[in-house]
Amino acid sequence: MTTLRHDIRNLAIIAHVDHGKTTLVDALLKQSHTFRDNQDMGTLIMDSSPLEREKGITILAKNTAIRYHDTVINIIDTPGHADFGGEVERVLNMADGCLLLVDAAEGPMPQTRFVLRKAFEVGLRPILVINKLDRPLADAKRALDLAHDLFLELADDADQLDIPVLYAIAKEGRAGLTPESVGDSLEPLFEAILHHVPCPVVEVGPFQMLVANRGYDDYTGTLAMGRITRGSVRPTQVVAVLPASGAARRYKVGQVLLYRGLGKEAVEEASAGDIAVLTGLEEVTIGDTLTDPDSPEALPRIAIDEPTVQMTFGVNTSPFNGREGKFSTSRQLRARLLRELEVNLGLRVAATESADRMLVSGRGELHLAVLIETMRREGYEFEVSRPEVITKTVEGKLHEPFEHLTIDVPEGYVGAVTEALGRRRGEMIEIAYEGTNVRLDYTIPTRGLIGFRNTFLTLTAGNGVMGSLFLGYRAWAGDFREQRNGALTASSAGTVLAFGLANAQERGDTFVEPGTQVYEGMIVGLQRRPGDMQVNVCKEKKQTNMRSSTADIMVRLTPATRMSLEQCLDFLADDELLEVTPKHIRLRKKHLTEVDRSRAHRVRQGS
Repeated sequence: MTTLRHDIRNLAIIAHVDHGKTTLVDALLKQSHTFRDNQDMGTLIMDSSPLEREKGITILAKNTAIRYHDTVINIIDTPGHADFGGEVERVLNMADGCLLLVDAAEGPMPQTRFVLRKAFEVGLRPILVINKLDRPLADAKRALDLAHDLFLELADDADQLDIPVLYAIAKEGRAGLTPESVGDSLEPLFEAILHHVPCPVVEVGPFQMLVANRGYDDYTGTLAMGRITRGSVRPTQVVAVLPASGAARRYKVGQVLLYRGLGKEAVEEASAGDIAVLTGLEEVTIGDTLTDPDSPEALPRIAIDEPTVQMTFGVNTSPFNGREGKFSTSRQLRARLLRELEVNLGLRVAATESADRMLVSGRGELHLAVLIETMRREGYEFEVSRPEVITKTVEGKLHEPFEHLTIDVPEGYVGAVTEALGRRRGEMIEIAYEGTNVRLDYTIPTRGLIGFRNTFLTLTAGNGVMGSLFLGYRAWAGDFREQRNGALTASSAGTVLAFGLANAQERGDTFVEPGTQVYEGMIVGLQRRPGDMQVNVCKEKKQTNMRSSTADIMVRLTPATRMSLEQCLDFLADDELLEVTPKHIRLRKKHLTEVDRSRAHRVRQGS
């Protein structure tokens, strides 16, 4: 027997990256009077972590709740980047409907297709919102036509094509039913949510809930978050935890919390349809089912797409090991990675032949880079290898992951971009001219995209937009030649001096400043031609009794090239590592001495 709860709506907000999801949530929170009138919450309220604010993207899916008239609207803000698709897959089962945001200037992008397909798979009812009508190149009619084409392609039945459409400028908190009738508030959007998002279906019976997220609180311990699908739960109630394998475990619920604005509120009871947070369940993981002990019925576990990129995480083996990090042993590194698996469903961790190294697989280069940066800020010290794609053997043939790449660039940059993609085995499938911009659609191996993002920003002078969508595994596309020049490596340990650095800058671009501590085998620059070269950046000018003018002794240096963590990962070659500490990021060779590198080169040639 089932009934409907008319006092709740569970809503996910999905879109491609930078199409305005978090900005829309800001406006919904403010116009629902969640905050006091004199309370200035700023912008991007849901992007609470420093890393999200620095990168300008949503990394983790988050929950909030607002009240509109007599209805509680539970909102799930999801990431828009393809590398964090696991977060989207994890939380969609908690919603009954979704807001699909599409940029009025860009139209549907690759991640739009991904999130809409996942929403249809779990049966969500979408509301289409054409956002950013205030952009200079906004074309609401074209964006709507492209969105309708996408719905026709992905819909499984006719009901999924009957979608309400709204138009919005989320930054200004305005929405309307037509582009011309966009009002001064989000009232039309609130009404659309009430009328078009289905009410939660309440199933009568014993308690049942699927854990969709896991957190931790210093006072209450482990937090299990999810939507109650059946029955109700109260504090002190005994529940059974059904894991993926093994026997069921019993726990007594501590507190029952519901989302209210940006916080949580303790309640005496939560019922089917509520998105609740339970405390007191110590050994619970995402995907476990919480049930009544007398009727332990498990719900289907959350299905997550497999990772496509991998790299090794290992103990720091440089001469500077242990100087800057609080956690630097293999035991601490392994424990931290295994702990990450509890909340990061798109991640995989496997042992290697060496006890000091772990093989970590993720959904993309950015997915792994965020993990590295998070661990670095927590005080971990380690080294990572170059990202590599995960290959498979199908019917005796080697297969690799492929992606659908969409690029928007000004017309003047098309030649340079197409040339770069051609060298990376990309195949153009469509080109469309839209005013002064050009949209390019490519099919390209995932390994062709490793390191391409920074190249793309350089080629387009920051004026291009790119997005990709995983297509699946296809036959190996063949090798392509790397375009990077050789590295300048330090020939000895010591402190970088201006005299030695000036000599190194005659041979290429340098990455270090005078006064920097270096060791033999550390990469200090990029040569102007292929092939590595050793340079003595610690060399000092010899003292003499001869007098020199000020002009003779003054050394003019070019400022060092500073690279971000993602740029360093793109820079790495097969024989190089990235040393990561809380204070520094250093590029280095796997074999530090010239003798060891020569010996390893002979071994590779012999094999």
